Amino acid sequence: MKFPRKLLASLLLALGAASVMQGCIPVFVGGAGVAVAMTADRRSSGAYVDDESIEWKAGKWINDRLGDKVHVNATSFNRKLLLTGEAFNDASREEAGRIAASVENVREVVNELRVAPTSTLSARTNDTYISSKVKARFVDQKEFHLPHVKVVIEAGTVYLLGLVSQREGDAATEVARSTNGVQKVVRVFEYISEEEARRLDGANRSTDSSTK
Repeated sequence: MKFPRKLLASLLLALGAASVMQGCIPVFVGGAGVAVAMTADRRSSGAYVDDESIEWKAGKWINDRLGDKVHVNATSFNRKLLLTGEAFNDASREEAGRIAASVENVREVVNELRVAPTSTLSARTNDTYISSKVKARFVDQKEFHLPHVKVVIEAGTVYLLGLVSQREGDAATEVARSTNGVQKVVRVFEYISEEEARRLDGANRSTDSSTK
């Protein structure tokens, strides 16, 4: 059965609240904003929920197995899982990739873990600052919609995820590349045609209207 996006978001929000009350982990819903995020997203509602689960499981399983041998950030978009952070050595890096690939519903793992010492708090703070600048510049451009491009940054390298057309991906890459402090841009996009992008955007607006 396929649930309308707003109904599914409401159910998830209720489930998240119940989980908090009962002390259950994980809680995948961060608040009422999930409804807005889902209706603006080109992913299916099933993929959206799977991505939340994939991120939590991958991060937990890797940390449980490898402990301080890695510092990993797991980001999933349309079931494509990006790993960023640092690994103690090549063996730890490869093992983290294998663990991530074993998570249910993962279609592909993009292992961008660096063999390097764990990043410092100041380095992570700087990454957060650069990320905010990239996102702020995304707001000002007209080639793509902000919810369609997800930004992850690690050690000055910006990773871009999303279901985008080639034109949208090129525009997002250029904005990120030309932002002060960005050292490198890595595309982790899943490309779709302009026609498919319009179809998905139209379907989301139609679904949103039908549930009001």
